[in-house]
Amino acid sequence: MAIKYIPYYPDTLEGQAILDNFVRTRRILRYQGSDGIVERIKRGMPLFETESKEKSGENPDHNLIIRGECLSACAYLKEKDISVDLVYIDPPFASGADYAKKVYLRRNPDKAQQIADAEQQLDIDELRAFEEKMYGDIWDKERYLNWMYENLCAIKSVMSENASIYVHLDWHIGHYVKILMDEIFGEDNFINEITWYYYNKMAPKSACFPRTSDKIMLYSKSVNYIFNTQYEEREKAQKQLVRKFVNGKAINARDENGNVMYVESFEKRIDDVWRVPMLQPADTNEPVGYATQKPEALLERIIKASSDEGMVVADFFGGSGVTAAVANRLGRKFIHGDIGINSIQTVRDRLKAQNAEFEILEIKDGVSLYRNPVQTQDKLISLIKGLQENPSLDKTFWTGSINDSKLGTIPVYLPNLLDSSSRVLDKPQAGRLVLEGISNLGDEIKKVIIYYIDIEDYWDIKSFIDKQNQSTLIEVELRDLKQVLDDVVLEDEADFEVSEFETQDLFKVKMYKTVINSFHSDRIKMKINALNNKGEQQALASGKPFKRLSISDNGLETIEYISVDCQNSDKTAPWHSDSEIKIDTSGFIIKDGKKSSEYWDGTITSEKNPLRLKIRNICGDETIWNL
Repeated sequence: MAIKYIPYYPDTLEGQAILDNFVRTRRILRYQGSDGIVERIKRGMPLFETESKEKSGENPDHNLIIRGECLSACAYLKEKDISVDLVYIDPPFASGADYAKKVYLRRNPDKAQQIADAEQQLDIDELRAFEEKMYGDIWDKERYLNWMYENLCAIKSVMSENASIYVHLDWHIGHYVKILMDEIFGEDNFINEITWYYYNKMAPKSACFPRTSDKIMLYSKSVNYIFNTQYEEREKAQKQLVRKFVNGKAINARDENGNVMYVESFEKRIDDVWRVPMLQPADTNEPVGYATQKPEALLERIIKASSDEGMVVADFFGGSGVTAAVANRLGRKFIHGDIGINSIQTVRDRLKAQNAEFEILEIKDGVSLYRNPVQTQDKLISLIKGLQENPSLDKTFWTGSINDSKLGTIPVYLPNLLDSSSRVLDKPQAGRLVLEGISNLGDEIKKVIIYYIDIEDYWDIKSFIDKQNQSTLIEVELRDLKQVLDDVVLEDEADFEVSEFETQDLFKVKMYKTVINSFHSDRIKMKINALNNKGEQQALASGKPFKRLSISDNGLETIEYISVDCQNSDKTAPWHSDSEIKIDTSGFIIKDGKKSSEYWDGTITSEKNPLRLKIRNICGDETIWNL
């Protein structure tokens, strides 16, 4: 539950075009005796408790990686009086698409040679990989625009007076968001609509011109914004006029004889069409295996143009971490925010490889209940015993129903994890459920179950629902969704041992070795079993052979990352990585951020006695053990 709400009152700017087909986060209460309007945006940004998960270096610049929603991340920054000088966001495009990453089994240290031999004969990707959904981009336009309006207002509230914002969208929704930004930032603060032309995209054949561009809208908070003109090199020198400013107007410069002056130039001023190639699967430097990753060249241009060294650059939908990585490389401070654990881990590893200093914070706003929203949203039906889809119920409110021998059909409401406005069960949401959801159910319904992630006040909301629901005989039961998720989360298991040894060199330095004997993840086993069952069913229907994906007895091939903390024994303390190993998809190790051509041998060494061990499995789940 939110500690408090931090006000941010955006006033619609006079004379601006506005969209009238959505309600700008207003939720109408048409329950008994009231037709009032509650605007969540006027209540403020919800401030939640935060937990420090990891600290890397001294971090004097207060660089942050925040796991939390944009709204609650901005509330935290506002409360701490932290302002940002440049914002780039690449939010969902409302494209109706799901995004997934490919999860690879690593090389098992005990069977590295056998796997290497198998690769000579088999398609190794099919042998040891499966997909896992990362996040969903599935919205109706009205809800998407409400969500964007609220986020943009929150972002504006933490921008410094000389800040600017780049909003990256495509053809699905960009034209609508342009009107929102006119309303929030003002048409006078519109600077550019940039076209990112990715000329190297392999577009499929279709009955239209290939879509090979995105739009990036640039707005400032005020007229006093930072802008550094950017240039690119020409292949050949070109003669161009010399211009100068007189009384605020650009005119042609002339020499002492009155002749127009020209100069040979190898530089070209960058305009609003950017020819920057997309990342390709064959690229070897930048890709980090994250869906929708953007090239560093794109962010480098943005950061150089609209910030100076030492300024704060923020990305509240940080994804692969390209904004933070480029900002750090260019001498800027950074704030990376995202709700997905895969995003947090990806940017963490990416910045660690740059020797960046930062702190990882987790905001207790509900996102920690699930690894990523689309994954849990898909699995909730299987997590709640007896819950099944019911086509006769209005899907706007009811996810499905449970059949009870005494009560018959029991409709079940689940909050949409992709929509922040449904996370908190408050009176506006409860009133809508009663008026439009429960009251439209038939007389045969005796009971409904309403799940919530967060609730304003349980007994106040329960009393409110009962009072507004007097016109029906339907019983309403409120249930905490956190309990459902907590009951099914099983931590990974590992067997390990720590020993001392001396190096074999001249100095005979005492070191510590942690040996991982076995590692088992119940969730990975379930994922692989589901994959094998699906593959066998398809093979049976098609008559084509299917090779089952299997895990060895010790399960070491399901490990992606290992770290030891030699400073803290308290399991709740922020993590400090004194030594770490990441195993890439080819089985090679990345030791303390440095790539190598060595295979993992099942151990990790440290100069000091390790007090805690952290292991991340290939799906991104992390578990900590005291040693």
